[in-house]
Amino acid sequence: MAEIWIQISELDNVVVALKSIPSGTDILGVKALTEIPAGHKISLKDLSPGDEILKYGYPIGKAVEEVKKGEHLHTHNVKTLLSGSLSYDYKPVVPALIDSPLRGRTFLGYPRADGRTGTRNELWIINTVGCVNKTAEILCCLAEKENQGRCGGIFSFAHPFGCSQLGDDHQTTRTILADLVNHPNAGAVLVLGLGCENNNIPSFKEALGDYDDKRVKFLSTQDVEDEVETGLDLIRGLLDVVKEDKRVETPVSELVVGLKCGGSDGLSGITANPLVGRFSDSIVGAGGTSILTEVPEMFGAETILMNRCLNREVFDKTVSLVNDFKDYFTKHDQVVYENPSPGNKDGGITTLEDKSLGCIQKGGRATISEVIPYGGRVEGKGLILLNGPGNDIVSTTAMTAAGATVLLFTTGRGTPLGAPVPTVKIATNSDLARRKKSWIDFNAGTAVEGKTLDEVNLDLTDKVLAIASGEEAMNERKGYREISIFKDGVIL
Repeated sequence: MAEIWIQISELDNVVVALKSIPSGTDILGVKALTEIPAGHKISLKDLSPGDEILKYGYPIGKAVEEVKKGEHLHTHNVKTLLSGSLSYDYKPVVPALIDSPLRGRTFLGYPRADGRTGTRNELWIINTVGCVNKTAEILCCLAEKENQGRCGGIFSFAHPFGCSQLGDDHQTTRTILADLVNHPNAGAVLVLGLGCENNNIPSFKEALGDYDDKRVKFLSTQDVEDEVETGLDLIRGLLDVVKEDKRVETPVSELVVGLKCGGSDGLSGITANPLVGRFSDSIVGAGGTSILTEVPEMFGAETILMNRCLNREVFDKTVSLVNDFKDYFTKHDQVVYENPSPGNKDGGITTLEDKSLGCIQKGGRATISEVIPYGGRVEGKGLILLNGPGNDIVSTTAMTAAGATVLLFTTGRGTPLGAPVPTVKIATNSDLARRKKSWIDFNAGTAVEGKTLDEVNLDLTDKVLAIASGEEAMNERKGYREISIFKDGVIL
């Protein structure tokens, strides 16, 4: 690897600029014909229309015009190869042998009665309907003044749903909210409703199932004279319960880590995403759990994941996961390759295949042990695929609902977004890490500045375990905690 460019695979007919490359720079005997921005690609060969562009050792698109070696390759001369639903053959690969540096490591977690372990002991207000969002916010502010360290904080998560929804959308809202009520980072929960909504409290209890009535309380605000004072009384009782919870030393096999990338750039698939992949392999190798979602950002790289499936059953579920999401696009008269975003393109991502091949690296090399639906909860161990879109707020909410107690969120463009759980922001490049210190927790850019990914992984491991044990992630320090729920139908 040179200081300012990298050829990711020896099969590639492109190199990627790690820094801005001046016109005339010699790269493997090829001179750059123009200045090449950081993260963008340079052709190593003369190409004709229809010739495949190879990056990561795989096709990321095709040339749509004559391209000279040394020329800038991007959206002006490269197009996707993607199409709609496909048939796939199961060609299993031999599982990678993972020597996990996390074996024997521990973190300080909160054991829960259902066998899961939280990384936080907080009191959450979960709203059955958007109509009580402001009431929940007021309760959080007033109750926090009385908290006095009895729990890690009192939080609510505004959303616009819970009423005037029909069919699957109504059920999806209930399912995600029930998942949050049952989340191991919530030592106690106040379920706050209005009273006349579709998702009213008696109906919501059906979706919730069994719950600990000492740790979960309910308030329908139409049923009381003063909902704020009544809510505060309920919260005071819940605080008396959670104050008894203590952190205990816990094997890393009890960690459930969500893997997310947002605002990718040309370095995402070179620094941060492969780094997170190494961490994911370490967690899985130590008996823990990683969750990979963002299905549209698997398009073009899905066969790599499919061939790592544990067995034929998991393979078939993965095929359905991908094709069903493509059908979702076409059902709404949208092309499956309407991605990358403008910010991705500015950062050097040209096609969805380009983005996907970088994105799936967050899943490392481990065998895929299971596929779960949107709203499903993790039950087993290993690397698990979760159905969900690429949208940052929806996907981070989905992983939280599935049971992730820490999220690793890579970004090349930067975002303040945070989930209800610690959301560890990992910058793909050092410039972003320097400019946005109030957003970024960890700099993966050092992996192209003299350190190896394995060396940087050791630093990331220590950081994640510290955050799992109570150190605040930047989203927690700044109060960035948000949710959103997937919607696919009509609103009355």
